[in-house]
Order: sequence, then structure tokens, then C-alpha cells
Amino acid sequence: MHLAIDGHGASPERLKDTNLVYRFLDEYPDAIGMNKIIPPQVYTYHGKNPEDWGVSGFVIIAESHISVHTFPDRQYVNIDIFSCKDFDAASSLEGVKAVFGLKEVKVWTMDRGIDYATPREGYNGMVRERVKIRSAQSPPLEGGIEEEVI
Repeated sequence: MHLAIDGHGASPERLKDTNLVYRFLDEYPDAIGMNKIIPPQVYTYHGKNPEDWGVSGFVIIAESHISVHTFPDRQYVNIDIFSCKDFDAASSLEGVKAVFGLKEVKVWTMDRGIDYATPREGYNGMVRERVKIRSAQSPPLEGGIEEEVI
């Protein structure tokens, strides 16, 4: 499952706090039953436009990754939790809202990955799917994407 969150109305102080982002990425995988492979990586970015700055971070987990991109001047954050292991999206969303003090969120849940009997079948299936996506003549992708505004 892939949980994508666009959070609005957060405190700029929280969104520019590199320690908060680091702690979230360091502690959150365990809170949702995931396993960190590496310590979180967190950076402050300053873009060409003054409002295009913020804190970005990610942690690689055995099950995939979690990433955070904040925009303090806009009181906005993007968070992705992607895992090949099931997790409780509603509970995860509540945790994210609490940590970042989000007043409003836009949320997408996407079913990702395909179940295969063997690793070889998995590899062949993923390659086939990528070829379909790259083909200009492919029909639109089916299902799996839900959008919800909370």
C-alpha cells in the first residue's frame, strides 16, 4: 500500500524543525511495524524562490520507504508511506496529523505491487507492467487509486 498525504495548516515552526522530521522518520517505522534499513536522511533545501524552501527527509525501510517534504512558508507538507507490508492507513494518518499538527489533509491510498508465486514471476510481471506504462498505445491503467479529502 502507498499512503500519500498532502497536509495543510501546520505550524511553520514544526515544518522547519529538522529534529522533528528526523525523529518522525526514525521512530515512525517501528510504530507501524516496519523495519528501518538505514538511519533517516534529513536535509534543508532553499530554492530559487524564497517560499520554495523546507525540510526533506526519507528513511529506507525493508518494506520500502517513508518520505517527508515540508514547505514552512506555505504551512504545507507532503508525506509518503509506501510499504509492501500491510499497515493501518487510518491510524497512520492520525499519527501523521498529530506529529505535524495538520488542520486539513488530502489523502490518497494506492494498492501497489503484484502478488506472484515466485520472485521470477514477480520480476517478469513488473517488467511487463513497466513496458505497458511506457507504451503510448497502452490503455489507461486500471483501479487501485482512491482519493479522499478530509
